[in-house]
Amino acid sequence: MSANCRRLLISLVIVLGSWAGPLTINGSAQNRPTNQTQNQLADLLRRGRELVNNQDYAGAIALYQQAAALDAQNPRIFSGLGYLYANQGNYPEAARNYRQAVALEPNNVEFVYALGFSLANSNDNQGAAAAYSRALQLDPNHLNSYLGLGVVLLRSGNTEAALQAYRNVIRLDAGNIEAYKLLATALISQNRPQEAIPFLQQAARIAPTNGDILINLGIALLATGNTDEGVTALDRAIRLAPDSAPVQIQAAQILESRGQVTRAMQIYRNLALIRPNLPEVHKGIGDLAFRTGDHLEAIIAYRRWAELAPQDGNAHYSLAVALKERGRTAEAIASAQIALRLYQAQRQTEAIQRAQNLLRQLQQMPIS
Repeated sequence: MSANCRRLLISLVIVLGSWAGPLTINGSAQNRPTNQTQNQLADLLRRGRELVNNQDYAGAIALYQQAAALDAQNPRIFSGLGYLYANQGNYPEAARNYRQAVALEPNNVEFVYALGFSLANSNDNQGAAAAYSRALQLDPNHLNSYLGLGVVLLRSGNTEAALQAYRNVIRLDAGNIEAYKLLATALISQNRPQEAIPFLQQAARIAPTNGDILINLGIALLATGNTDEGVTALDRAIRLAPDSAPVQIQAAQILESRGQVTRAMQIYRNLALIRPNLPEVHKGIGDLAFRTGDHLEAIIAYRRWAELAPQDGNAHYSLAVALKERGRTAEAIASAQIALRLYQAQRQTEAIQRAQNLLRQLQQMPIS
């Protein structure tokens, strides 16, 4: 699952090693652990929790694996391991351990949800959908499972079912901003902005200072021809989130796409004053300057972009193109060669061809 989708879902809520009741080995009465084994397990789990608190997940995993070897029938040990692997970003291994926890305690909705979350982050959309659906059978009001289900259904192309999942969240929790945003984004992506507008307007009433909602509302309004209202929504988002680079950049991109180049450039320049080290800001300034024929400003912006993102071939390529327009052939060739090397290292076939074409053009020009 992308970083954006992961942010929209609530973090896993499994408590590591904090369960009540006697510990057992293999679930057999005759194999009840001795006091020594119980003490050993308690010590392993205590030390594991300390390592988790210090964010030493690898060390905690080693201790929980030892605990699992001593008590292979306790689902919470495996859920703890699942949590730890998920925090490391190792979602396939997290899913394997959550699956074991679910096998041992199949009606624990949080275990089943966590399995779905891990499978979704492993790009197993079908498995994740099945787990989320099972969690909703156990708890029809489990909002996070509806949100997760919507994400994987959208990935699978089952748009209407995804939309229904988000509507279910809103039905259960009319103030759930994430559900409104996800529902509206899905509708906009399906070229159904008119349907998205009422949901975004309701979300804006609930959270009038949420820049993301206003951005999406502006997109939907502009897409339906409501230019004045759309720009007003974007302006509100800009004013409400002056320090939010994502909101400002997205607003500038939308305004640029609508031909409002001057307004978009103003946003980028203002943002450059407070966030001068963001590559995206200088890319935006360079693109707009190049579009308006100000190749000198484009060169300055692209050079700064390349300094901030030296491994981004597009920065060097854009700089080469701007230098070419100013007749600075030798500098343009140097930048194009850097871009080509980066594209080749990253195996970007189309970009490689583009850089090679540019180099051929430059090598036929007078060197200056």
